[in-house]
Amino acid sequence: MTALTVNFNSIIKLTDEQFYQLCQDNNDLRFERNAEGELIIMPPAGGETSNRNGRLTQQLMNWTDTNGTGIAFDSSGGFKLPNGADRSPDASWVKLERWNALTSEQQKKFPPICPDFVVELLSPSDSLKDTQDKMKEYRENGALLGWLINRKNRQVEIYRPGEEVEVLDNPERLAGEPVLPGFVLNLELIW
Repeated sequence: MTALTVNFNSIIKLTDEQFYQLCQDNNDLRFERNAEGELIIMPPAGGETSNRNGRLTQQLMNWTDTNGTGIAFDSSGGFKLPNGADRSPDASWVKLERWNALTSEQQKKFPPICPDFVVELLSPSDSLKDTQDKMKEYRENGALLGWLINRKNRQVEIYRPGEEVEVLDNPERLAGEPVLPGFVLNLELIW
C-alpha cells in the first residue's frame, strides 16, 4: 500500500487548525500536507519498519537526553514548514533555543518550524523519488542535516544545505557532526 495524495482545494482549503483537528480526529491514520495544500494519507508502517524506526528514534532520544542542546521527536510529530507544508519526519531534532522561541501554543500543535535534523526511513510502501523530494523540501526549508535511510539497498543519502546529496553504501555508522555533535547512529540496529 502506498501513500495516497488527495486534492480537495477546489472544494475546501483546510486551515492549519482544521488540518490539526483532522489529524486529532483520525489519530489511527497518518496525514501530511504538501506545500500546495494537497492531503497525503500514508499507510501505517509494517512491523519490521516500525521496529527499526523505534531503534533509530531510541538512539536519537538517548543522545538528546545526554547532550541537552535540543529536543528530539518521533514519527508522530508534525511540523509546519515555512513553505506551508505539514510534514512528519520519521525522527527529527530541533535546537533548544529555536524550540524555546516558540510559544507554548505553537509547541502543542504542529510547531511552525523546520527541524534542524530530519531522518526518513524508507519503508517498502514509500516511493524513493517522493521521499527524496521530501528530503530536498526539508533542506530548502531550513534543515541543516537530513538522512534518507534506504534499508532495501543499504544506502544512506545525506542532505546538507548548499551541497550535493552524498550517498553512502552500507555504512555501519552515521555521525551527526557538526549539527549533532557526538551523535553516532549505529546502523547495524537499523539494517
